[in-house]
Amino acid sequence: MSTDVMSSHHAAGHDHEHDHDSGGNTVFGFWLYLMTDCVLFASVFATYAVLVNHTAGGPSGKDIFELPYVLGETFLLLISSCTYGFSMLAAHRGAKSQALAWLGATFLLGAGFIGMEINEFHHLIVEGFGPDRSAFLSSFFTLVGMHGLHVTAGLVWMLVLMAQIKTRGLTSQNNTRLMCLSLFWHFLDIVWICVFTIVYLMGVAA
Repeated sequence: MSTDVMSSHHAAGHDHEHDHDSGGNTVFGFWLYLMTDCVLFASVFATYAVLVNHTAGGPSGKDIFELPYVLGETFLLLISSCTYGFSMLAAHRGAKSQALAWLGATFLLGAGFIGMEINEFHHLIVEGFGPDRSAFLSSFFTLVGMHGLHVTAGLVWMLVLMAQIKTRGLTSQNNTRLMCLSLFWHFLDIVWICVFTIVYLMGVAA
């Protein structure tokens, strides 16, 4: 009987160690993915830098960018990173309901950001400043739109993760997923700061 108990403890310990190793490998693998995504964004930023002055007689950033509006978008995304951090702290304490509440707040802020971005694109296209107007606008829509698609993917991932936490709880697997999404969300926050600085601030100042 004692041998069976010892065996079961050993097996449980082995499973826990295996879960820990698997989670570490998953996070490391996700870091590698983020590095490739970083290269992708760097390439699009470089393309934008080359084409920013190719307006083909059309408007430049100074003519079409509304800095106060974009500042509102920026604050939404920055605050969403804070709320996600609160969700991670709650998950670390094992407070499932608090973690879900902060994730819900993060989702709403992220959805607000995407809504504002879609509205900005719609306004520009209606005014005749769509991506087919000039090389500058093509690169602008590509860069900002690619970031928006990433945020949208993060929102879908967040919804799925919230459903998993609600049904299964804060398991080690779900905590690993929370960590990966945290890396992804903060990465998008950093990319947006670069977009805001290089595209909008420098565009208005030019």
